[in-house]
Amino acid sequence: IRGREIAKMNDEQLTIFRRRNIGFVFQNYNLVPILNVYQNIVLPIELDGNKIDRDYTDRIIRMLHLEEKLENLPNNLSGGQKRRVAIAGVLAMKPDILILDEPTAGLDPKGRDEILDQIAKLKEETGITVILVSHSMEDVAKYVERIIVMSRGSVLYDDTPREVFGHYKELEQVGLAAPQVTYIMQALAKKGMPVDTSATTIKEAEQEILRALAL
Repeated sequence: IRGREIAKMNDEQLTIFRRRNIGFVFQNYNLVPILNVYQNIVLPIELDGNKIDRDYTDRIIRMLHLEEKLENLPNNLSGGQKRRVAIAGVLAMKPDILILDEPTAGLDPKGRDEILDQIAKLKEETGITVILVSHSMEDVAKYVERIIVMSRGSVLYDDTPREVFGHYKELEQVGLAAPQVTYIMQALAKKGMPVDTSATTIKEAEQEILRALAL
């Protein structure tokens, strides 16, 4: 990370490096129930003894649509809102790398899309590196630029979504599956439709099917 091999750092060096460079958002939110939304967002900064950048923090709050929830306690929030608060608290510390552990687990489709759309917007506006840990291949296909597939502690694939999902049969052998679009495109190709089976999103599949039908 940033040209440094973290495996060679001692615990103190690693802790300092992580705090300055990496933000983690876990599945269980890690919110303090007796603090309101705003207090939860700025708490990590205060615990590190840093000064709160109010302009930047307010920008993150607006970007995640939390400005009307700042006085609410976590128990009065939906699952998606809690996720946004947890993400805001990490982003307020200005990390270079944001690691999200299954950020959409347990959310309905609307909540899932809202969270990931906002994260994609954050990445575009701030330039932050986002590492998404997920078993939802539909989410992965729609949002990521690079996929690393792990199996038994080793890297199985490291490539673009199109290339990785081309190995959908191998993915099934390690307990994963390609997006549903991949299976649809494969089925159409087997029936003789001249489609590009590397399409991984609904939009790509739509364009490819329309192209094939126009031939």
